[in-house]
Amino acid sequence: MKFILGKKQHMMQCFQEDGTVVPATVISAGPLVVTQVKSPDVDGYTAVQVAFEEQKTSRATKAHLGHILASQTEKEGDKETQIGAYKHLREFRDIEDIKEGDQITVSVFSVGDQIMVSGVSKSKGFQGVVKRHGFHGGPRSHGQKHSEREPGSIGGGLRNKVPKGMRMGGRMGGDRITVKNLEIIGVDKENNQLIVKGAIPGRRGTLVEIVG
Repeated sequence: MKFILGKKQHMMQCFQEDGTVVPATVISAGPLVVTQVKSPDVDGYTAVQVAFEEQKTSRATKAHLGHILASQTEKEGDKETQIGAYKHLREFRDIEDIKEGDQITVSVFSVGDQIMVSGVSKSKGFQGVVKRHGFHGGPRSHGQKHSEREPGSIGGGLRNKVPKGMRMGGRMGGDRITVKNLEIIGVDKENNQLIVKGAIPGRRGTLVEIVG
């Protein structure tokens, strides 16, 4: 199984070989560093923990630095081990044949691969039923002055309470969304970028998980 972490950059148009134009999303992906390999004997399951996006060591906790110390390598000419810090740690299950300290780049993917992208969607705050659930609102006929975007009745009949699951206004967005069957139409190994056909959840800079 192929996997990588990345950040959503922007959308654009791409011309395919047959001349058609398709929407595409640019993702800045990797490189990842394997910080831990979990096994059924020690942890109870098989998984690989990876780190993404370096940051200043001063901004990381001692627990974080101590955890990733085992995956760091000595630089040429330095006697002391160089400790790096990372912003994101994620796990991918049922991954084998990977060792601590290995690097994962966009080179594991190729054009035409089918992938699944997961990320957190844009947060839109408190929204009404028209935007949140697609309600049509009230009629615009004579006599309807302030009910263009009202939800309408939420009870009625012999009920003495609001039914569970009634669609109403509330907080919208900020959910984990997974989009399946996306196609990779470009791989830029020099700039660590993937070009994916279609749209993916989140704003610019959103952390996304890519599994192929």
